[in-house]
Amino acid sequence: MRFYLDTEFWERPGSIQLISLALVADDGRTLYVENADFIWGECTSEWLHENVKPNLQGGEYAVPYENIGQMIQDFIGKVKPEIWAYYSSYDWVTFCWTFGSMMDLPKGYPMFCMDLKQVVYSLGNPALPPQYETEHNALQDALWLRSAHQYILSYL
Repeated sequence: MRFYLDTEFWERPGSIQLISLALVADDGRTLYVENADFIWGECTSEWLHENVKPNLQGGEYAVPYENIGQMIQDFIGKVKPEIWAYYSSYDWVTFCWTFGSMMDLPKGYPMFCMDLKQVVYSLGNPALPPQYETEHNALQDALWLRSAHQYILSYL
């Protein structure tokens, strides 16, 4: 089963810190979590403060970082997942780190992420559908990714 992944994160030299993560399953189910341990007072990125922080949901979605990997496993279930992202490099790293490292991924999980941008590039960069919902919200971005992937599949 396909799962569409998006994360918001703070990148600084030597570190990538997860802010929020979303997965959207092929069947329409969604998982959205925010890292309750992320310390906004330490974040020096004005861009994140202006573009990501206002789009966070808080409340029940803010969970301790140590719980996120188990929440992902519970959401994916027993299927062998195919995970897609868009410009996936840091999304994949932050996803893997929720389990400890890539070597700690649950049994049956791939050790790579499919990247829609690479597929689009290989097709000559056709235009993708615009994103009408809030950008820089992991859930809205993952929902858009699912629809963009469906569009590209129909394009082939």
